[in-house]
Amino acid sequence: MAGQCELGVTGLATMGANLARNAARNGFPVAVHNRTGSRTRELLDHHGDEGELVGTFSTEEFVAALAPPRRILVMVKAGPPVDAVLEELAGHLDEGDLLIDGGNSFFEDTVRREQAMASRGLRFLGTGVSGGEEGALHGPSIMPGGAAEAYGIVERLLTTIAAQVDGVPCCRLVGPGGAGHYVKMVHNGIEYADMQLIAEAYDLLGQGLGMGAGELAEVFERWNAGDLDSFLIETTARVLRQVDRATGQPLVDVILDQAEQKGTGRWTVQSALELGVPVTGITEAVFARVLSAQRDQRTAAAKVLQGPSGRLDAARADAFVDDVRDALYASKVVAYAQGFEQIAAAAETYGWDVELGGLATIWRGGCIIRARFLDRIREAYEADAGLRNLLFAEYFRDAVGEAQDAWRRVVAAAVELGVPTPAFASSLAYYDGFRRERGPANLLQAQRDFFGAHTYRRTDRPGVFHTRWSEDGQEVEA
Repeated sequence: MAGQCELGVTGLATMGANLARNAARNGFPVAVHNRTGSRTRELLDHHGDEGELVGTFSTEEFVAALAPPRRILVMVKAGPPVDAVLEELAGHLDEGDLLIDGGNSFFEDTVRREQAMASRGLRFLGTGVSGGEEGALHGPSIMPGGAAEAYGIVERLLTTIAAQVDGVPCCRLVGPGGAGHYVKMVHNGIEYADMQLIAEAYDLLGQGLGMGAGELAEVFERWNAGDLDSFLIETTARVLRQVDRATGQPLVDVILDQAEQKGTGRWTVQSALELGVPVTGITEAVFARVLSAQRDQRTAAAKVLQGPSGRLDAARADAFVDDVRDALYASKVVAYAQGFEQIAAAAETYGWDVELGGLATIWRGGCIIRARFLDRIREAYEADAGLRNLLFAEYFRDAVGEAQDAWRRVVAAAVELGVPTPAFASSLAYYDGFRRERGPANLLQAQRDFFGAHTYRRTDRPGVFHTRWSEDGQEVEA
């Protein structure tokens, strides 16, 4: 089969192996390779009958198995391992061959790698892949970034193995350079916020109403039948239904309350700060994971720090459940609005032509944040391609407006109960800050001018001014 494979996959952990199987199942001959040959043999032993999977056990054999122009998908851990694999492969490739980094690489690394490969005559795509192991096998959302010529070499393959929604593949060229990995990074940031909001809803209903895992599963199943229909709500219901075989308790009740992270949420927040975009929901979700990791300190604090006790009146239970649902929906809208605004700001800053409605289209299937209301987001950008914030779109403006009373009741109840809801509360605070024509930053700027002569602008005439606060109190034009 030498020189006949249409795709090479190196790095056969779960995601890489499942993407290789996906391509083989769809009729593409695939050469597979891993640093340790035992993993290659394991893949062939268990799944070699699913399609044309060709095992290779050296870089030379791997490259030789590929038809020109060679198309190689690199699925290794982000960071230095990617550079090491690219360097190893580049020495065996010919001009015009294509390397695809399908991991969660930082977008600035992707820009650097594309330039490095171009200097050697090689094409490169930094490609976000979302959907976890099931998505990789059955159809993920794929977000390639790079040159159109590079994407053209692999477009048929990627659009075939991607998830399909209404006959449309959940894959499209996002933009040049690092655009694909940037969009995947923000996708993951939205995922952080979405998951945190769901966790806060779970916590509020559990702590405020004393609901157990079984009752909560019923709530999330009911919510998933409405506007909150999404992969994460469905997953939450299934998780809450799972019983631990060792104890007979709900599995979620015996899982340690420490949430780990791999860095994409943190990168999202860092980039947003550099761009000046207030992604408050994502930021609070990242900090919530950091706080969850401080378990020893939290355990000690629980013994000495006081807070309120008690639960909500049982008579309010049904109304409170409905309020939490509405607050969850409104907060999710804010998270997506902030994420899309960040992508728009990055596209403007880095010179990428990113079609925001197109992102909503390819996120409808395969990916972790797939949800019913992504169709609404797509429709909003189709109606106004220049839409800067989703809260200006009629559907989302009205939906959040109708939910805001419930949203406020939920945040107030959380404060009374002592149940932390950083994502709910910060999303509401963002909404209130965003909708105000005049906020309190005039005082902040006056303070800055007082102690640092940082100047200010006036509401009644143009220009930049400074007051000699500690001298004669006179205002001068700067």
